[in-house]
Amino acid sequence: MNNSFPSPATEPGRIAPRATLANQTGWMRWLPGLNTLRRYELPWLRQDLVAGLVMTTMLVPVGIAYAEASGVPGINGLYATIVPLLAYAVFGPSRILVLGPDSALAPVILTVVLPLSAGEPQRAVALAGMMAIVSGTVCVAAGLAQLGFITDLLSKPIRYGYMNGIALTVLLSQIPKLFGFSVKAKGPLRQAWGIIEKVVAGDTNVMALVIGASTIALILLLKRWPRIPGILIAVVAATVVVAAFHFETSAGVSVLGPLPRGLPQLRLPLVGIADLMPILTGGLAVALVSFADTSVLSRTYAARLRTAVDPNQEMVGLGIANLATAFFQGFPISSSSSRTPVAEAAGSKTQLTGVVGALAIALLLVFAPNLLQYLPQTALAAVVVAAAIGLIEVSDLRRIYRIQQWEFWLSMVCFTGVAVFGAIPGIAIAIVIAVVEFLWDGWRPHSAVLGRVDRVRGYHDITRYPEARLIPGLVLFRWDAPLFFANAELFHERVLDAVASSPTPVRWLVVAAEPVTSVDVTAADALSELDDTLHTVGIEFCFAEMKDPVKDKLKRFGLFTRFGEQTFFATVGEAVTAYRSAYPVEWVDWEDRTS
Repeated sequence: MNNSFPSPATEPGRIAPRATLANQTGWMRWLPGLNTLRRYELPWLRQDLVAGLVMTTMLVPVGIAYAEASGVPGINGLYATIVPLLAYAVFGPSRILVLGPDSALAPVILTVVLPLSAGEPQRAVALAGMMAIVSGTVCVAAGLAQLGFITDLLSKPIRYGYMNGIALTVLLSQIPKLFGFSVKAKGPLRQAWGIIEKVVAGDTNVMALVIGASTIALILLLKRWPRIPGILIAVVAATVVVAAFHFETSAGVSVLGPLPRGLPQLRLPLVGIADLMPILTGGLAVALVSFADTSVLSRTYAARLRTAVDPNQEMVGLGIANLATAFFQGFPISSSSSRTPVAEAAGSKTQLTGVVGALAIALLLVFAPNLLQYLPQTALAAVVVAAAIGLIEVSDLRRIYRIQQWEFWLSMVCFTGVAVFGAIPGIAIAIVIAVVEFLWDGWRPHSAVLGRVDRVRGYHDITRYPEARLIPGLVLFRWDAPLFFANAELFHERVLDAVASSPTPVRWLVVAAEPVTSVDVTAADALSELDDTLHTVGIEFCFAEMKDPVKDKLKRFGLFTRFGEQTFFATVGEAVTAYRSAYPVEWVDWEDRTS
């Protein structure tokens, strides 16, 4: 089945440019859902209706399960499903993305909610709601400021390490429910030890464990067939078994109980001033994780469906969905990598699918709130555990280990940070590592002295080509990075080392500057100092292949005039020719040899 949504800006075999959305004028740019509605075609209606009803079967158990995993009552998971789907249908740019409670956010929310709520459900809801306000505000502000690119700073190994750590954290938080007991220890290591102590002490509820383990097995088994609502089948089966045999009383299996009747009410989440700092920290962490996941998923489906998605509008849509759910007793939400494929497989054409799902849940709460009262808590834990297992990445990490081990160990550091210190400190560690990784190549970049290799065009690194011939009195030095404050001193040192290592007295030093994409003030001062040093020993400082934007910066810094236009050459070959004209040397280029 072809689920693509035709765009008037695209032709067969082409992808619409990202600027298509950004170039829309007026307030309609910020309401992509209305643009979709204006071009809606009647034949899509049946597919959107069917896909919405199919998706509802997954939204209900997953919403309740992730709410419990986040430390708030299960009913709030349904509230946090209804409102974001409606909000994103209007403000979200992706026509197929499904938003709602997410397993990756659950441990981050729980880290804030659990210690501050002191077991009070309404206080937990208020705390989680304030986190959603922080997350939503950050996302909207970042989107309006055109900061949609920031998640590109998280490399794949770092994302894998973080998500594997999150998966472990989720598993440790849900295993006690799976076994039918509770563990009050804080921190992953203490939680793991607490679970072991409880199992050894014989506190396991065998019937709860059997039901939970069977639910996990059935969910994982039915994952092979995406069109089959495996989670629904597994949860319904567990609920029927508990209700039929009254295991909630005879075996002590904890159940969800009746849900409150009615729709979520508009309510401002109020918290104390003392709670603001952990809420701000958690909200920022949620914003980063949710937008990273949403942008990756959105871009994946945009590529598959050959449509354009503006990452900045994606940020705005996600932020508004979080703000909306915060005021209707919800908690932070994100996109779903498990529910979105269900919508696609069911034939979804537009975000009307999400609207149908939201309305179906609303009807359930109004007319049949007792339908899920025998849903066992261990089955809800099984849903979350199955999702956490899906977060674990092993095979691609093996590939990364084979091709670049340092990135593999980078991933392991991120994993350890989350597993040992928890979700929020783990995110901070991941961000720091991402920044260090991003800057490392710039801090300690590759550089090379260039020589001429017979029968190979151009000038090449003499360490790679030991047979390369050097031109007497000329050092060709290439710097493979931008010049900025962190590497300016190293550049200075390596240039002087290249001059000192020359087998002949040096008259010219030419920097092959094509890889240099920028120069800052610190680096400009370093260039000036280097010119003074070289000038004192009679060496001319020149550049080749420097890009015009970098030249413009040197002009602003006053260096272009200082060096003189005659010291800037379009190519390395032109610089070599100019040097040989100024200083006749006994050196013949292989291209000039007569046979």
